[in-house]
Amino acid sequence: MTSLRQLEYLVTVVDTGSFTRAAEQLHVTQPALSHQMRALEHSVGGPLLERLPRSVRLTPMGRAMLPHARAALADAERARCAARQASGQVAGELLIATVYSVSLGVLPPALRVWRRERPDVDVRLFEYRHADELRDAMLAGEADLAIGPRPDGWTGPVRKLGTEEFVVVLPADGATESTSDSTVDLAELAGCAWVHYAPGHGLAELLDAACAEAGFRPRPAVRTEQTAAAPLLAAAGLGPALVPANVLPAEFSGRVLRPGKPIRRELVAYGRSEPDPLTAAFGEVLAQHARV
Repeated sequence: MTSLRQLEYLVTVVDTGSFTRAAEQLHVTQPALSHQMRALEHSVGGPLLERLPRSVRLTPMGRAMLPHARAALADAERARCAARQASGQVAGELLIATVYSVSLGVLPPALRVWRRERPDVDVRLFEYRHADELRDAMLAGEADLAIGPRPDGWTGPVRKLGTEEFVVVLPADGATESTSDSTVDLAELAGCAWVHYAPGHGLAELLDAACAEAGFRPRPAVRTEQTAAAPLLAAAGLGPALVPANVLPAEFSGRVLRPGKPIRRELVAYGRSEPDPLTAAFGEVLAQHARV
């Protein structure tokens, strides 16, 4: 019979990519971990992992099982928290999933209000590089609420938060041929090397698509994983950057221009099912105070 502990072993091996690292993280011996993985594979009727010389990879059975394993562990954690809440040990816990740029620019005002109004409720924040990763995490049950771009084909409840606008950042003395002091045609920047995002980062795709529509492919001067770093690198003179307007600090030294053709994306909050009262209350705070 499959146990939650075995599912935790499977998820940890996949996340660490190694039986050795997984055993260290789980504080068990590697033979004990291997034994439990063999028992799990026996109970499901086939191999879940392929052992490679320096890593592991999921088999088709493993890929099918992994999201359900994550969901089972997340549900067990929520059950534990509910029991602790009922016993008076904790007042509650909220699991929020989002993408990097939203956690930086959109969420802080809402979280500040929530903390002031609900100081007894812990918030755990899970951040992802790409909207697809966020959607997969929500499908796997890893959070109570996801906040990010609208997911394609989502069948659960979705609440629109607003429309996020993107701006171009240049050094304060950066010159363009634009006839406006506040806008720029991306095509004017085709010859520049850009502050780009790392492969797999959701904003890398957005920048590539915007530049393709303007008739060119952006040449990277530097790639960063951190959304917050992009405007700082651009202001320092490494090249133009395309960033969400809401991530710019109040005192910012760079030159900020709107693209001649606006670049925007819709942001929403979504879940797998109708929210419980705690999640619904956070949704109301989010709708009123998120910086979109």
